[in-house]
Amino acid sequence: MKTLSELHENIDMRVKAIRDENSDWLCKMGCDGCCHRLAQIPQLTSAEWLLFQEGFATLSTEKQQEIRQSVATLSTQSPRSIICPMLDKATGACLIYAYRPVACRTYGFYVERDKGLYCHDIEASVAEGALNNVVWGNHDTINRHLDKLGDKRDLVAWFEIHYHDIV
Repeated sequence: MKTLSELHENIDMRVKAIRDENSDWLCKMGCDGCCHRLAQIPQLTSAEWLLFQEGFATLSTEKQQEIRQSVATLSTQSPRSIICPMLDKATGACLIYAYRPVACRTYGFYVERDKGLYCHDIEASVAEGALNNVVWGNHDTINRHLDKLGDKRDLVAWFEIHYHDIV
């Protein structure tokens, strides 16, 4: 079984390989299109949650309270209008980038059973055949490894369990 750290290393290698062969690749720190349009509330395994908590603890008390309020409203938002509560809207960067979940690390670089997990810009390039040379990561394999890394809950549930006063 791979640890979360080993999984991150494998993902980083695939991402690097794709970027090395495509220097103008859109997905990188600061590109926040997907963070503004999440398909669902982020799901994290217990291992990812522990890492997430480490990153969360590095933030100021004021920023943590802001995020708790954002998380509390996630379950009332409709799909595709969900904005990641960890997004710094001023910079377009993730507040806990080094601690981010696997889904964030793989988005734009991995596919799942012929289903692209990427934004409309990359989707358009795929449709035009511009990315035919890309060796995408296999998200089904990632999911199998994630399934072994503990219980999976959405971000709201993790916050409710560990920060009872999220609002």
